[in-house]
Amino acid sequence: MYELLCCFLPETVLRGVPDYKGQKLAEQIFQGIILVSAVIGFIYGYITEQFGWTVYIVMAGFALSCLLTLPPWPMYRRNPLKWLPVQEMGAEEKKPGDRKPKRHSKS
Repeated sequence: MYELLCCFLPETVLRGVPDYKGQKLAEQIFQGIILVSAVIGFIYGYITEQFGWTVYIVMAGFALSCLLTLPPWPMYRRNPLKWLPVQEMGAEEKKPGDRKPKRHSKS
């Protein structure tokens, strides 16, 4: 499946992972497209009295929303996480097992 996507999408799209705000945006886009296609499909199917058209329109909305939200597009990677630098343990630091447990005051 990944090889198939590599043929159609540029490498900059496939590289990377969406951040948390990008995941939220993708979820909102996905739900919005599904909702709009369901409403349009229901109305069109009701007018034409063909339930099949309702299903086809909802399936087309699902396919469109998958195309827009499943690949990690650059718009979903605009807010990367800022990680703390790695701290190495020095010899003067105590191991977690050597520390005395804190006692809580009884109130």
